[in-house]
Amino acid sequence: MRSVLVKLLTVASIVTGSLSAAVTPSFAEAKKEFTLAWTVYVGWMPWPYAADAGIVKKWADKYGIKINVVQVNDYVESLNQFTAGKIDAVTSANMDALTVPAAGGVDTSVVIVGDFSNGNDGIVLKGASKLSDIKGRKINIVEMSVSHYLLARALSTVGLKEKDVKTVNTSDADIVAAFNSADSKAVVTWNPQLTEVKGVKGASMVFDSSKIPGEIIDTTIVRGDVLKDNPDFAKALTGIWYETIAIMAKEKEGAAAREAMAKLSGTDLPGFDGQLKTTRMYYDAKEAVDFTKSPALVTTMDNVRKFSFAHGLLGEGAKSVDVVGISFPNGKTLGNAKNIKLRFDPSFMEMAAAGKL
Repeated sequence: MRSVLVKLLTVASIVTGSLSAAVTPSFAEAKKEFTLAWTVYVGWMPWPYAADAGIVKKWADKYGIKINVVQVNDYVESLNQFTAGKIDAVTSANMDALTVPAAGGVDTSVVIVGDFSNGNDGIVLKGASKLSDIKGRKINIVEMSVSHYLLARALSTVGLKEKDVKTVNTSDADIVAAFNSADSKAVVTWNPQLTEVKGVKGASMVFDSSKIPGEIIDTTIVRGDVLKDNPDFAKALTGIWYETIAIMAKEKEGAAAREAMAKLSGTDLPGFDGQLKTTRMYYDAKEAVDFTKSPALVTTMDNVRKFSFAHGLLGEGAKSVDVVGISFPNGKTLGNAKNIKLRFDPSFMEMAAAGKL
């Protein structure tokens, strides 16, 4: 299976603990030490900040456990290590939770819905101002990523299909330079690269993720075998998350926290706050619960699984879009109910909303 690449920035490694030392295989049994892995993206920067600020230790101590928070520079590698059982929890976009661990046979639970892209991902054209002008163009894009998903959704809004354009697989590290070349006329990318390509002379953004709100979702996922025997791990993670983002939202204390997150992600406070403006953060746990329980999420994941199947991302030999089952808190199931591998579980966020963590 071809792994997807989403929202990865190339920066120096900022490791809160040694991955090689802290990572141990996950087993379906009670244990006391766990590892959460993160990669650089605006919606996931609360995790390293929480580790540095002592919030992780505070909540881990409350439940009598130890949580190692580590950075993996390669987003795909973090998902692969999660799938292999070498880490217990990881930051993941909704599409990747389905196409990497779940499609790989790992029972996976979404325990925190942190945000969704609300303009952080977009389509930019040179010498054109309408999305329909994309027809027939070559498009620089990280293929099989959320950018590819965004493109497919955008094309459907103007009666076009993927066969009406030609995608050119371009790494996120090279995409700005590619669009600056004379022969590149279209690009799909995410921030901060999106901000740069929008500034190219003659460029116009003709579609962005705010047009499909709630579809590119940033989450924290936990392995099902770990969650079953260690619910306190998920309780601690959820407590850490909501304490940290509550600090982010404060005026003075929040600015200092966001500035620290900005430095950890390789930017400054204005740059970080700019990315937050196009990110719909769920600072309120109840809002996150309502989103997770909404019929709209079922529709979104139906779109995601159909896209994933059409592009061969549900595993080698997958004969149907229904091969992987997805469960939702309202009792709704997509796909094979006897092979549920991706679960949206709002129970821990509900505890946070009720002050019961």
